[in-house]
Amino acid sequence: MTPERLPSQRIVLVTGPSGAGRSTAINALEDFGFEAIDNIPLSLIPRLVEGDLLPRPLALGLDVRNRDFSAEGVIELRDLLAERDGLTAELLYLDAAPEVLGRRYSETRRRHPLAPHDTPGEGIARELALLDNARARADIVIDTSNLTVHDLRSEMEGWFGQTTGQGVAISVQSFSYKRGLPQGLDMAFDCRFLRNPHWEPELRPHTGLDSDVAAYVAGDPRHDAFHEKVVDLILLLLPAVVEEGKAHFSIGFGCTGGKHRSVTLAESVTAALAQEGWRVSTRHRELERRGVPAARADFGKDR
Repeated sequence: MTPERLPSQRIVLVTGPSGAGRSTAINALEDFGFEAIDNIPLSLIPRLVEGDLLPRPLALGLDVRNRDFSAEGVIELRDLLAERDGLTAELLYLDAAPEVLGRRYSETRRRHPLAPHDTPGEGIARELALLDNARARADIVIDTSNLTVHDLRSEMEGWFGQTTGQGVAISVQSFSYKRGLPQGLDMAFDCRFLRNPHWEPELRPHTGLDSDVAAYVAGDPRHDAFHEKVVDLILLLLPAVVEEGKAHFSIGFGCTGGKHRSVTLAESVTAALAQEGWRVSTRHRELERRGVPAARADFGKDR
């Protein structure tokens, strides 16, 4: 059963370098039911949240255009809000590689706010240096270097799309170890010890979303014990995650290509957690890159 959860006001502070997708993230949060305010001075925010809890979660966009902006000020504000009874404060950092930011500026032909009379590259370097501490202390970091606008919205939906301002939102992701761990994982499990459908010619073109592939992976003699122990471990930890006040918890399953084994496990663990009453969403990073529809396989009643 899902443990009892106390009401709280969720506040997400959104920052990151210009051109990394902060405006897109703010718009997505507004679509997800947040009250969104962009470019608000840091000094006004404590007064904004005084008094009774607001009826819906709050998203606040902060960047170098704010007249009193500093990375240290953002961190102090997040910590100050988190100490207040009834508030859950998080810092979301939208990041991107310098060369990607430079390309985006060249495409839009905009001037950088920190270098209005210099090249965008100089402004980008200054801004990244200014924001370095905020990135290091962020609760969630989303690297948009390889994401389209639609990819970023999908990533945001995994973290915030089902939020009500209460409880914890769980994100279960599959990924390929060849491309590294996804940003912001709280737990990661390696599925590469399970037998690989890639070596079966009739299964290779399919994914872990297909029932034949899922059955093949589940047929490994080690699968059931692994699945059971992983689910038991997650269910053991989640009440502590809630007590800690975390608003999100991200779990990753990785395999070689991110197409078969990790997808199968991510789907079945998602189903198991949902069956226990937890609010959980699923992402398949490598499948999304290939444009594979996110249809879910039928794992049966015992999953």
